[in-house]
Amino acid sequence: MQVSTQREIDAHVLSAVSEFVASLNSGSSIVADMSGLVEVTSRIPLSNLDYWERLIRSGLYQAAAQSKPAKWRFWRKPSPFLTWIDLCSGDGFKREHALRVLSGRAPNRFFFAMAVRRLNDWVPQVRSAAREQLTSIAVASNPEDVVDVLCAVLPHWNSWGRSEDEERQTLLTIASIEAVACVLKSRLISEAVGPLASVLTQLGQSSVLDAHLSQIASSAIQPSVRAKAYKSLLEGKATWVAGRKWEWTDIRYCKGHFMPIFGERLLTKNDLLEETLRAASSDRSAFVRRIAGDVLIRELGALGAVGSELATILESDGNPSVAEKGRFALKELSQKYSAA
Repeated sequence: MQVSTQREIDAHVLSAVSEFVASLNSGSSIVADMSGLVEVTSRIPLSNLDYWERLIRSGLYQAAAQSKPAKWRFWRKPSPFLTWIDLCSGDGFKREHALRVLSGRAPNRFFFAMAVRRLNDWVPQVRSAAREQLTSIAVASNPEDVVDVLCAVLPHWNSWGRSEDEERQTLLTIASIEAVACVLKSRLISEAVGPLASVLTQLGQSSVLDAHLSQIASSAIQPSVRAKAYKSLLEGKATWVAGRKWEWTDIRYCKGHFMPIFGERLLTKNDLLEETLRAASSDRSAFVRRIAGDVLIRELGALGAVGSELATILESDGNPSVAEKGRFALKELSQKYSAA
C-alpha cells in the first residue's frame, strides 16, 4: 500500500470516528447512525488488525476530548449507548459490556474481527464475554464476513498469548456453523491467493470439513491446499501445530530454539486409499506428487501390484524429486521380491 493511500485511509477512519462520537454526544438522535463508520471500515484490510484497532482507539480519545457538551446542557448525562466501536475502547469495562449487550448481525467484517480479537483480550472478563457471545453473533452475521475473519485469524492464532483452549474452541465452533462451513469449503477450493493451507490445517482440529476433503483435494486451485487435503486423506489423520516449546541445544551457552508441538486427530478410515493415491500421483503439482510418493513408499506392502504400477508412473515423472521417490519404491520392491 502506498504511503499516501495509507494516510488517506487513516484520515477517513479518524474522521468517521470523530463524526460518530460527536453525533452520539449531541443527543439529537435516539439510535446511533453507524452508516458512515461502517462504510469506511468496510474498506479496511484485515492484514494488520492491531494497527487499525489502535488507530480507532486513538480516534476515540481525541473525539472524546474535543466533544464537550454545551454549557446549557450541563445536566445531560453521557450517552448510555454502547456500540460496536466500543469493542476498540481502551476501557475494559466498555469492551466487556459492549460484547454482552450487542446482539444480531455484525455491521461488517471489520467489526466482527474486533469482536473475535476480544478472545485474546488482556482482560479475562472480556475474553469470557467473547466466548459467550461470539457464536450467536456469528450465526446472525454475513457468512462471507465471518469467513473473511477466520481466514485472517486462523493462520496466526498460535501467536495469541492470552487465549487458551476455550477461546480456540469458540473459533472452531463458529467454523462449524453450517452456512460458515459451506463458505469455507468454497473459499478453500476457489481462492488462488492467501494462506488457505494454514487455514485448512487449523480447521483439522474439528471435523467440520472432513466430508469435503476429497473435493478439496481434487479441486482446490492452490497446490498447497490440495497437498494438505491429500496428506490428511492418505495418512488418515489431521495434524496441526498446537504450540511451541523451548528446546536447549547448548545449555552452557544458553543456546536453544522453539520447537513446534503437533496435535493430531484421526479421520474416518479411508477405504479408497488406492483411488486417492492414484489421484495424488497424477496431480498437476509436483508438491502433491511428492506427498503421493512418500505415502506410496510407506504403504508398499499393502498395495501389492498397484504399488509397482504407481512406482513406475512416479519413476518417469519429469520432476527429479518425484522420480527419485518412484525409483526408491521400485528398488524396495525389487529387494523384497529377491529376498522372497
